[in-house]
Amino acid sequence: MSRAGTPDPARAIAAGDRRALAKAITAVESGDPASDALLRAVFRRTGKIPIVGLTGPLGVGKSSLINLLVAHLRAQGKTVGVVAVDPTSPFSGGSVLGDRIRLERRPGDPGVFFRSMASRGAAGGIAASTRDVARLLEAAGFDVVLVETVGSGQVDVAIRDVASTRIVVLVPHLGDEVQTLKAGLFEIADVFCVNKSDLPGAETAERDLAELASLGPAPDGWRSRIVRTSTVVPSGIPELWKAVEAHERFVAEAPGHLAEQRRRLEQEIVGRVRDLVAAEIAARLEAEPSLRHLVDRVVARELDPRSAAERLLPRSRR
Repeated sequence: MSRAGTPDPARAIAAGDRRALAKAITAVESGDPASDALLRAVFRRTGKIPIVGLTGPLGVGKSSLINLLVAHLRAQGKTVGVVAVDPTSPFSGGSVLGDRIRLERRPGDPGVFFRSMASRGAAGGIAASTRDVARLLEAAGFDVVLVETVGSGQVDVAIRDVASTRIVVLVPHLGDEVQTLKAGLFEIADVFCVNKSDLPGAETAERDLAELASLGPAPDGWRSRIVRTSTVVPSGIPELWKAVEAHERFVAEAPGHLAEQRRRLEQEIVGRVRDLVAAEIAARLEAEPSLRHLVDRVVARELDPRSAAERLLPRSRR
């Protein structure tokens, strides 16, 4: 991304240049190949701060919760970067980007940086570039990065591969929805947050979650913490952050913490290979008449999709 006579973007970002940071994030999000060198340059300086993911069903108050978390962290003297991933239409590709409205800006405060991103149809509500943006925020010197994702469910667990601590946000009276989401929730939740606890039923929700959490597996030895919060009163924010800190300490001290980091990076490598191969094949299908004819044969039922896919694989895989 650097040109002759222009500042090196990695150094500019590390020096606190917010304009350089914003431009770099835009380049990453748009898939600009020129951003690759920057991401390689900053990678060695990452992996040292908490990346905290917040997910949960729509309407549980994640954005309001983040506003209070940011205020709490700033009161502690911590700098915070926030990545809010909004849903993208699988048909038009458009995104409401509602978090640009809901998240409160703090003009003149260099210790806070908000960025909304479209999920671009990525599974689990995580845009492919979310990891890279979180790393850029860490390279910019932020002490904590918060990542808000869209929805949560049995298949929407991609935040597990991005965040070091995952907060699942729920509200009272979800009832059967908690049961429906149980498998996915217990796979990703390090902390359960019962938000809107000023409403009736908060104690019951906390008790039900505690019972379910006690039944769930804890292969790494960590049992999900449950914290009640309210953004109206407000209340529970310090306790929520203490639960995050407890999990971060647990991860850092656990014998298998390097194995977990390895698992996340392996998942990222596999995902990036998948994306690269898919993009290459899509380009070939568009550009090469012989491959378009292959699709025509599938449409005519002369060839099945599995056989067509095998023919599109690199020769080394056949």
